[in-house]
This record gives sequence, structure tokens and C-alpha cells, in this order.
Amino acid sequence: MLTEGQTSEYMAADAMIAGFLADYIITDKGYDSDAFVQSIKSTGAQAVIPPRSNRKEMRCYDAELYKERNLVERFFQKLKNYRRIATRYERLARNYFSMLTLVSTVIWLA
Repeated sequence: MLTEGQTSEYMAADAMIAGFLADYIITDKGYDSDAFVQSIKSTGAQAVIPPRSNRKEMRCYDAELYKERNLVERFFQKLKNYRRIATRYERLARNYFSMLTLVSTVIWLA
């Protein structure tokens, strides 16, 4: 799912998890809201989201499982080495996804 560059992905978070079957949903603190955690639980998955520091009631989360998110973060850092992807030169979403697929393949083969 592609959002506008200045739009937060949190606005599309429910749409991103809709239709996926997962045991766990691992995200960062930016997605820590009671409504989103509740929508994750309604799909039958467990939310692995560290609570924000200003939260009134701290939630528990699996800190060891949260470390797995590191793999995804490292992949995104590799994607940012390709300027065309990082700055979204492509105007059309289909062209952007094509470049993203090409760059992901190059990273996977390297």
C-alpha cells in the first residue's frame, strides 16, 4: 500500500493488516494506540508494540520478539541507498512499485 510522502502510515495501518493472517504484528512505538491494538486482537494476532513513554497505562509486550523487527529495519536502510526509491522519483504508483521490485531483487541477490 502506497501513501503520500507527507502522510503518516498510521492513517492506513488498519488497511495494511486487513486480510492478513498472522500470529504476531510487530510495529514501532508510532503505532501504539488502544484502537490499533484492539483491531490487531480482533484479527486473532498478538500485538508486539512497545508502549510510548507518555502512556498512562503501560502495556506489556514481548521484547525478545520485538528484536526480530531489526531485519525489516535493515532492509529499509538498504533500500534507502537507492536514491530513486528514497526520494520517490516515480510519479505513478505502478512505476514506483516496479522500481521497488527491481531494487528489492538486486538486494536479495547481493
